[in-house]
Amino acid sequence: MATIRLTMAQALVAAMAAQRTVIDGQDQPLFAGVWAIFGHGNVAGLGEALYAVRDRLPTFRAHNEQAMAHAAIALAKASRRRRMMAVTSSIGPGATNMVTAAAVAHVNRLPVLLLPGDVFAGRRPDPVLQQIEDFGDGTVSANDCFRPVSRYFDRITRPEQIMPAFERAMQVLTDAAECGPVTLALCQDVQTEAYDYPDWFFAERVWQPRRARADVTQLAQAAALLKAAKRPLVVAGGGVLYSEAEGDLAAFCTAHGIPAAETQAGKSALPHDHPLNLGAIGVTGTGAANDAARRADLVLAIGTRLQDFTTGSRSLFADPACRIVGLNTQSFDAGKHCAQPLVADAKAALAELGAALRGWVAPAIWTEQARTGRTVWLETAARYLAAGNETLPSDAQVIGAVQRRSRPDDVVLCAAGGLPGELHKLWQAGAPGGYHMEYGYSCMGYEIAGGLGVKLADPAREVIVMVGDGSYLMMNSEIATSVMSGVKLIIVVLDNRGFGCINRLQNATGGAPFNNLLRDARHETLPAIDFAAHAAAMGAVARKVAGLTELEAAFDEARGHDRTSVVVIDTDPLPSTDAGGHWWDVAVPEVSERAEVEAARRGYVEALVRRKY
Repeated sequence: MATIRLTMAQALVAAMAAQRTVIDGQDQPLFAGVWAIFGHGNVAGLGEALYAVRDRLPTFRAHNEQAMAHAAIALAKASRRRRMMAVTSSIGPGATNMVTAAAVAHVNRLPVLLLPGDVFAGRRPDPVLQQIEDFGDGTVSANDCFRPVSRYFDRITRPEQIMPAFERAMQVLTDAAECGPVTLALCQDVQTEAYDYPDWFFAERVWQPRRARADVTQLAQAAALLKAAKRPLVVAGGGVLYSEAEGDLAAFCTAHGIPAAETQAGKSALPHDHPLNLGAIGVTGTGAANDAARRADLVLAIGTRLQDFTTGSRSLFADPACRIVGLNTQSFDAGKHCAQPLVADAKAALAELGAALRGWVAPAIWTEQARTGRTVWLETAARYLAAGNETLPSDAQVIGAVQRRSRPDDVVLCAAGGLPGELHKLWQAGAPGGYHMEYGYSCMGYEIAGGLGVKLADPAREVIVMVGDGSYLMMNSEIATSVMSGVKLIIVVLDNRGFGCINRLQNATGGAPFNNLLRDARHETLPAIDFAAHAAAMGAVARKVAGLTELEAAFDEARGHDRTSVVVIDTDPLPSTDAGGHWWDVAVPEVSERAEVEAARRGYVEALVRRKY
């Protein structure tokens, strides 16, 4: 057996560069690159190794380790988990900065390879700079923080360990059911140690998605439940997109007259103009989708985790006899809510389920009611999206302005706060993947970094990042990265001077305005932040607009610019789209001196009885 003498870091990057995938018939590298911020824990080992393969495995530099990982995660999502990136940092704060992003990937079932530097395996210089010391456990390092937010975790303490660790990492990163973040903590002395590696470790390997077929018994049970249903509803999650099953879903709904609703991750799985697409479901759902969900007697949940925003904290599917069929690659998700599991790939299972249902169509009255509900909702939504004469427009009005100037292939991206709810209800996605929302972990700061990843994944599409002032202030440094890298974004900053979403939630639960809007927080003077000047200082083309008409003009100008553009508009923190939506379980105090809280508690107790277990 032939061997090659390399350091552990050199062996790792050579193996990464050898991994391939095939997309639309084109052979491509599986790893689109590595995001890196170097420090003493990775510069000499992994840094030197990455330099040697920079033509085959490009290295990108950013300004924040969490943001790098967000960009990598967004690329994986935009690539439908067919491509991915690695992210490396030094030991210490660089590593722990990535833990939040690891949780984002874990919740959203997205692949990212995290390569933090670690302590010396030989322990000669203990405690090394930035080392966390546990008084009772000499094996602990800061990287143990990654364990609960990684699908697979390993600490490489000998150079030969990288072989089985990398093999296991690749299996997890490319598996439809197990997919999520992998952390390989690389002891910094071991990165530089040499070993005679077998040449098979560096052989090219092509990874294609595994399409698990449905169990015959589960398929028959699911088909029987659907045939018996009088009011069936599809709930489309992100798994539809990851399976590339959007065309199959549209054909399935059309053939059987079944209306469909979309989760945050599943939005854009169906064309917006599909006559049976009822839009968003759940807490931030449309009136049409939620009305159908309340009356449904059978829910076919495809590729969704069925989390509380989707199910209205287990109160949305109100029919006592309602059954759920959970079509998912992961049995953990397929069986939630006492569902009849259908463990399979969405694309494969929809074809088999369609064949089993051949000739069966949902009752015509149910299908027609869904179409009517869709029409009524679109008319309602149009009123919220329309431009008005207000000095401070609502989030919905800003969304309407951006929608009017967008094109079908554009991608709108957002993450946390009030915007995701408004976008979920109101945005009309023009093409699959045209709606990119990080709402599994609802991570403020994902937006701009995520935009980088989406644009790297699909440079031909315009990427529109919509972000509130609160998230912008948390993480904005990757504007400079986008300019430096020539990765153009259009960023719309909605400045409502605080955390408007949580302020509204605070009010809704009886709380007094407190510590959310800047004016309600402890202050000596209110900050007058010039977001346009700040973005311009990082190299972006930036402009502050006075209203919706100026916003639309500035957006058109931004489309023509050759680098990242930032458009800032002041908005009203108080209004939101009160049509549609559903109750969400946010516990209200049993005891309070405020009458408003006591009233909110009474409403909360009344709502609790509607939950289903």
